[in-house]
Amino acid sequence: MLLAIDIGNTHTVFGVYRKTRLIADWRATSMLQRTEDEVGTQIRLFLKEEGISLRSIDGVGISSVVPNLTDVFSTMARKYFKVDPLIISSSLDLGFQIHYDDPSSVGADRICNAVAGFNAFGGPLIIIDFGTATTYDVVSEAGDYLGGVIAPGVETSAVDLHRRAAKLPKIELHFPDGLVAKDTVSAMQAGILYGAVDAMEGMVRRITKEMTKRGEKQPTVIATGGFSALMASRSAAISASVPSLVLDGVRLICERIAAKRPQKKK
Repeated sequence: MLLAIDIGNTHTVFGVYRKTRLIADWRATSMLQRTEDEVGTQIRLFLKEEGISLRSIDGVGISSVVPNLTDVFSTMARKYFKVDPLIISSSLDLGFQIHYDDPSSVGADRICNAVAGFNAFGGPLIIIDFGTATTYDVVSEAGDYLGGVIAPGVETSAVDLHRRAAKLPKIELHFPDGLVAKDTVSAMQAGILYGAVDAMEGMVRRITKEMTKRGEKQPTVIATGGFSALMASRSAAISASVPSLVLDGVRLICERIAAKRPQKKK
């Protein structure tokens, strides 16, 4: 089995794969103060609850956008699972080109999204990841990574609005009953969420226009990340919501790298 780990700025998502099937997944807060033993103990408890033995995990893949936590989780993998984890980056043999001025600056999560998205849907694609940031990743018909857009995330916008405006409360993010609200919480929910939908649809139109000018076909739009299902429920622009896309990308990249390693003689 493979333990795939997606370390984001706000949350860390874990997934256990038996071959190609995701059999268990869970989410935790990304805390910079955690040690490898705290992380290892937490994972061991999660695995125990799912009836999965530590010994059954023979591979660990890590997608991380938090360098300090990358080191913590890498050390944890060696200590608790006795394996050298595969750290996802642009330096790996990914099987496609990254058309970025500095490929090393492309986040591991965006690489995983591109790999998994193309594997599942083909190309061209616009992959929207609704996380701490809302990222738009553009994949060509041939599967190459063409670039993308980074915007503030839905939750980030809500938190920042609460912090900067003395009388605006912290809110839960769900769509209110109507657009024109009659209370402050509903007004904030409407502004943040419907505003995010309109911004997303506008960005998709702009990216699509630029892609077709370059000779690409009409792209398929895929959503992932913590708010993907919520946003997809209010927009016809999104063709599918795949919350596990980064984890799926970790698995696919791990499989590709493992297949290229020399086989040990029996």
